[in-house]
Amino acid sequence: MRIGVPKEIKNHEYRVGLTPESVAEIVLHGHEALVESGAGAGIGAEDADYERAGAAIVADAAEVFARADMIVKVKEPQAAERAMLRPGQILYTYLHLAPDPDQTRDLVASGAVCIAYETVTDAHGGLPLLKPMSQVAGRMSVQAGAHCLEKAQGGRGVLLGGVPGVMPGRVAVIGGGVVGFNAAQMAVGLGADVTILDRSPAVLERLAVHFEASAKTRFSSRANLEERVTQADLVVGAVLVPGAAAPKLVSREMLSGMKKGAVLVDVAIDQGGCFETSRATTHADPTYVVEDVVHYCVANMPGAVARTSTYALNNVTLPHALAIADRGWQGALGADAHLRAGLNVWDGKVTHAAVARDLGYDHTPAETAVAA
Repeated sequence: MRIGVPKEIKNHEYRVGLTPESVAEIVLHGHEALVESGAGAGIGAEDADYERAGAAIVADAAEVFARADMIVKVKEPQAAERAMLRPGQILYTYLHLAPDPDQTRDLVASGAVCIAYETVTDAHGGLPLLKPMSQVAGRMSVQAGAHCLEKAQGGRGVLLGGVPGVMPGRVAVIGGGVVGFNAAQMAVGLGADVTILDRSPAVLERLAVHFEASAKTRFSSRANLEERVTQADLVVGAVLVPGAAAPKLVSREMLSGMKKGAVLVDVAIDQGGCFETSRATTHADPTYVVEDVVHYCVANMPGAVARTSTYALNNVTLPHALAIADRGWQGALGADAHLRAGLNVWDGKVTHAAVARDLGYDHTPAETAVAA
């Protein structure tokens, strides 16, 4: 199979679909790799590194899309990229379709086979291709939030860890999954006063055992959520419903009760965000203010630490890429129900139930696509 790696073109996105080391594995399996010139520059990988790994370097994305059987990316294809997809071509990347009707419409029209990292599952009910980026984003959320709390950035002028004789900042983390756990770890490490909210008693018990007295846990009822949000200096939105739009848990009304200069970091923004006032921002212009509350809603947070993120991502995406290349997408998805869960669009049909429901499409089971 011929596998293509275009340069990412989303605003301030420096990651790349495959590292040179991953390309070497693909070539070892007997496949071809086409890499757009400069695709790896954001992680410090030069064209010569890819050539040594066995890739062919091509001048532009148009050639990559025209020649490749499978496109491996990081972020969802932008409009110009979607226009280059063709029927039967495999697209393997993050998609986050539920809050993005334009992208979904274009992918349906393309006839391509679109496999989304974020809905591939594992035997434990987890999302293994989303996990490493969730770990990065969770840790970055507190780093970004701490920066936004500085007065020069529009924040309250609060140091999360405080100093002797001065109380630390208060952090509320909404959601106790991978993002929330990593956000809480960072906030606790800085010495903040941390509360994690979740609706699962099992999750709350696990978090309480791990953090002991260093972080508090609360059941995420509306009353508890409003109390923690209005008292917090930093609120991290870490909610995920796999494949579906995130629920709007923090209303605009709640914002009116928050402290002036408090900060919201919405890590769920890829799935539409969990704050009613959220809208996607970029690393170039990451924040805006509503009701005197600073909002940080960058949709590709891990792109800022591209080298760490790319290598962490390739650790989990490469085995599936090799399986697809070795067996063909129908063979690979037919043999692996967890990879099959990643199929979102096929032959002009939506094959993920949550995406179909949220965007009003008829749902075609992935099993139908595999058997076709």
